Amino acid sequence: MDLPALELTLIGIGTGNPGHLTRQAEAAMRAADLILLPHKGQDKAELAAVRQALCDAVLGADAARACIAGFDMPLRRSEGGDYLNQVDEWHAAITQRWQAAIAQALARQPALRQAKAALQVALLVWGDPALYDSTLRIAARLRPAPQRVQVVAGITAMQALTAAHALALNDIGQPFLVTTGRQLREHGWPQGVDTLVVMLDGQCSFEALPAELAQQLHIWWGAYLGMPQQLLDSGPLPQAGPRIVQTRAAARAQHGWIMDTYLLRRQPQG
Repeated sequence: MDLPALELTLIGIGTGNPGHLTRQAEAAMRAADLILLPHKGQDKAELAAVRQALCDAVLGADAARACIAGFDMPLRRSEGGDYLNQVDEWHAAITQRWQAAIAQALARQPALRQAKAALQVALLVWGDPALYDSTLRIAARLRPAPQRVQVVAGITAMQALTAAHALALNDIGQPFLVTTGRQLREHGWPQGVDTLVVMLDGQCSFEALPAELAQQLHIWWGAYLGMPQQLLDSGPLPQAGPRIVQTRAAARAQHGWIMDTYLLRRQPQG
């Protein structure tokens, strides 16, 4: 089935707490003809449930009548060292799932095709679509290309983390760097900064830092930020790091998934 003209809205939903939604996000959800909800496997069914709960909270009595289409997220190939090729293949596969989900929704509800000049499609994005998220890149692959792509900003994990710890993100007049666990493992501590926010780290990459450097660092960690099962820990890295590794493993085993991030800051010596 050929897809009709569509307009795509990417809605940042923060960490899944309904209180993280802006009024703009709520208005965009209500205006959508179709909301796409990605599923990430049976062991992560709780994530899909969070998105569905957000729809229920915003749409209210209309939630049962709204056109909400779920789709299964493909797994990213992890073997081999060609990371960028792996990501490119993965994005292509996700694009195909998006298009199939839209086509299937139109087949179930043909009236959607005639609803407006352009089908209004919304997709709920964890955090903010602009920070370490590839939804915008995937949207650029859609064919035919959307007539318009709109982004509704969301609360990032970085903001939720610093708020949970009542922590200023930067020292006075000083820069900070946002990076990934893979970058920290492969390239070590970057030059020129004393504050590092680490995202997308499933391997507790702070464990790979040299002991001499670790002695200088303080860590603030958070998982499931803003959600009922929120977990927090902080302290000098040599003491807090092992606790975080243990807590993280137990939480992931319990829930089947985990979203966490942390901030590392070099402390003044002497």
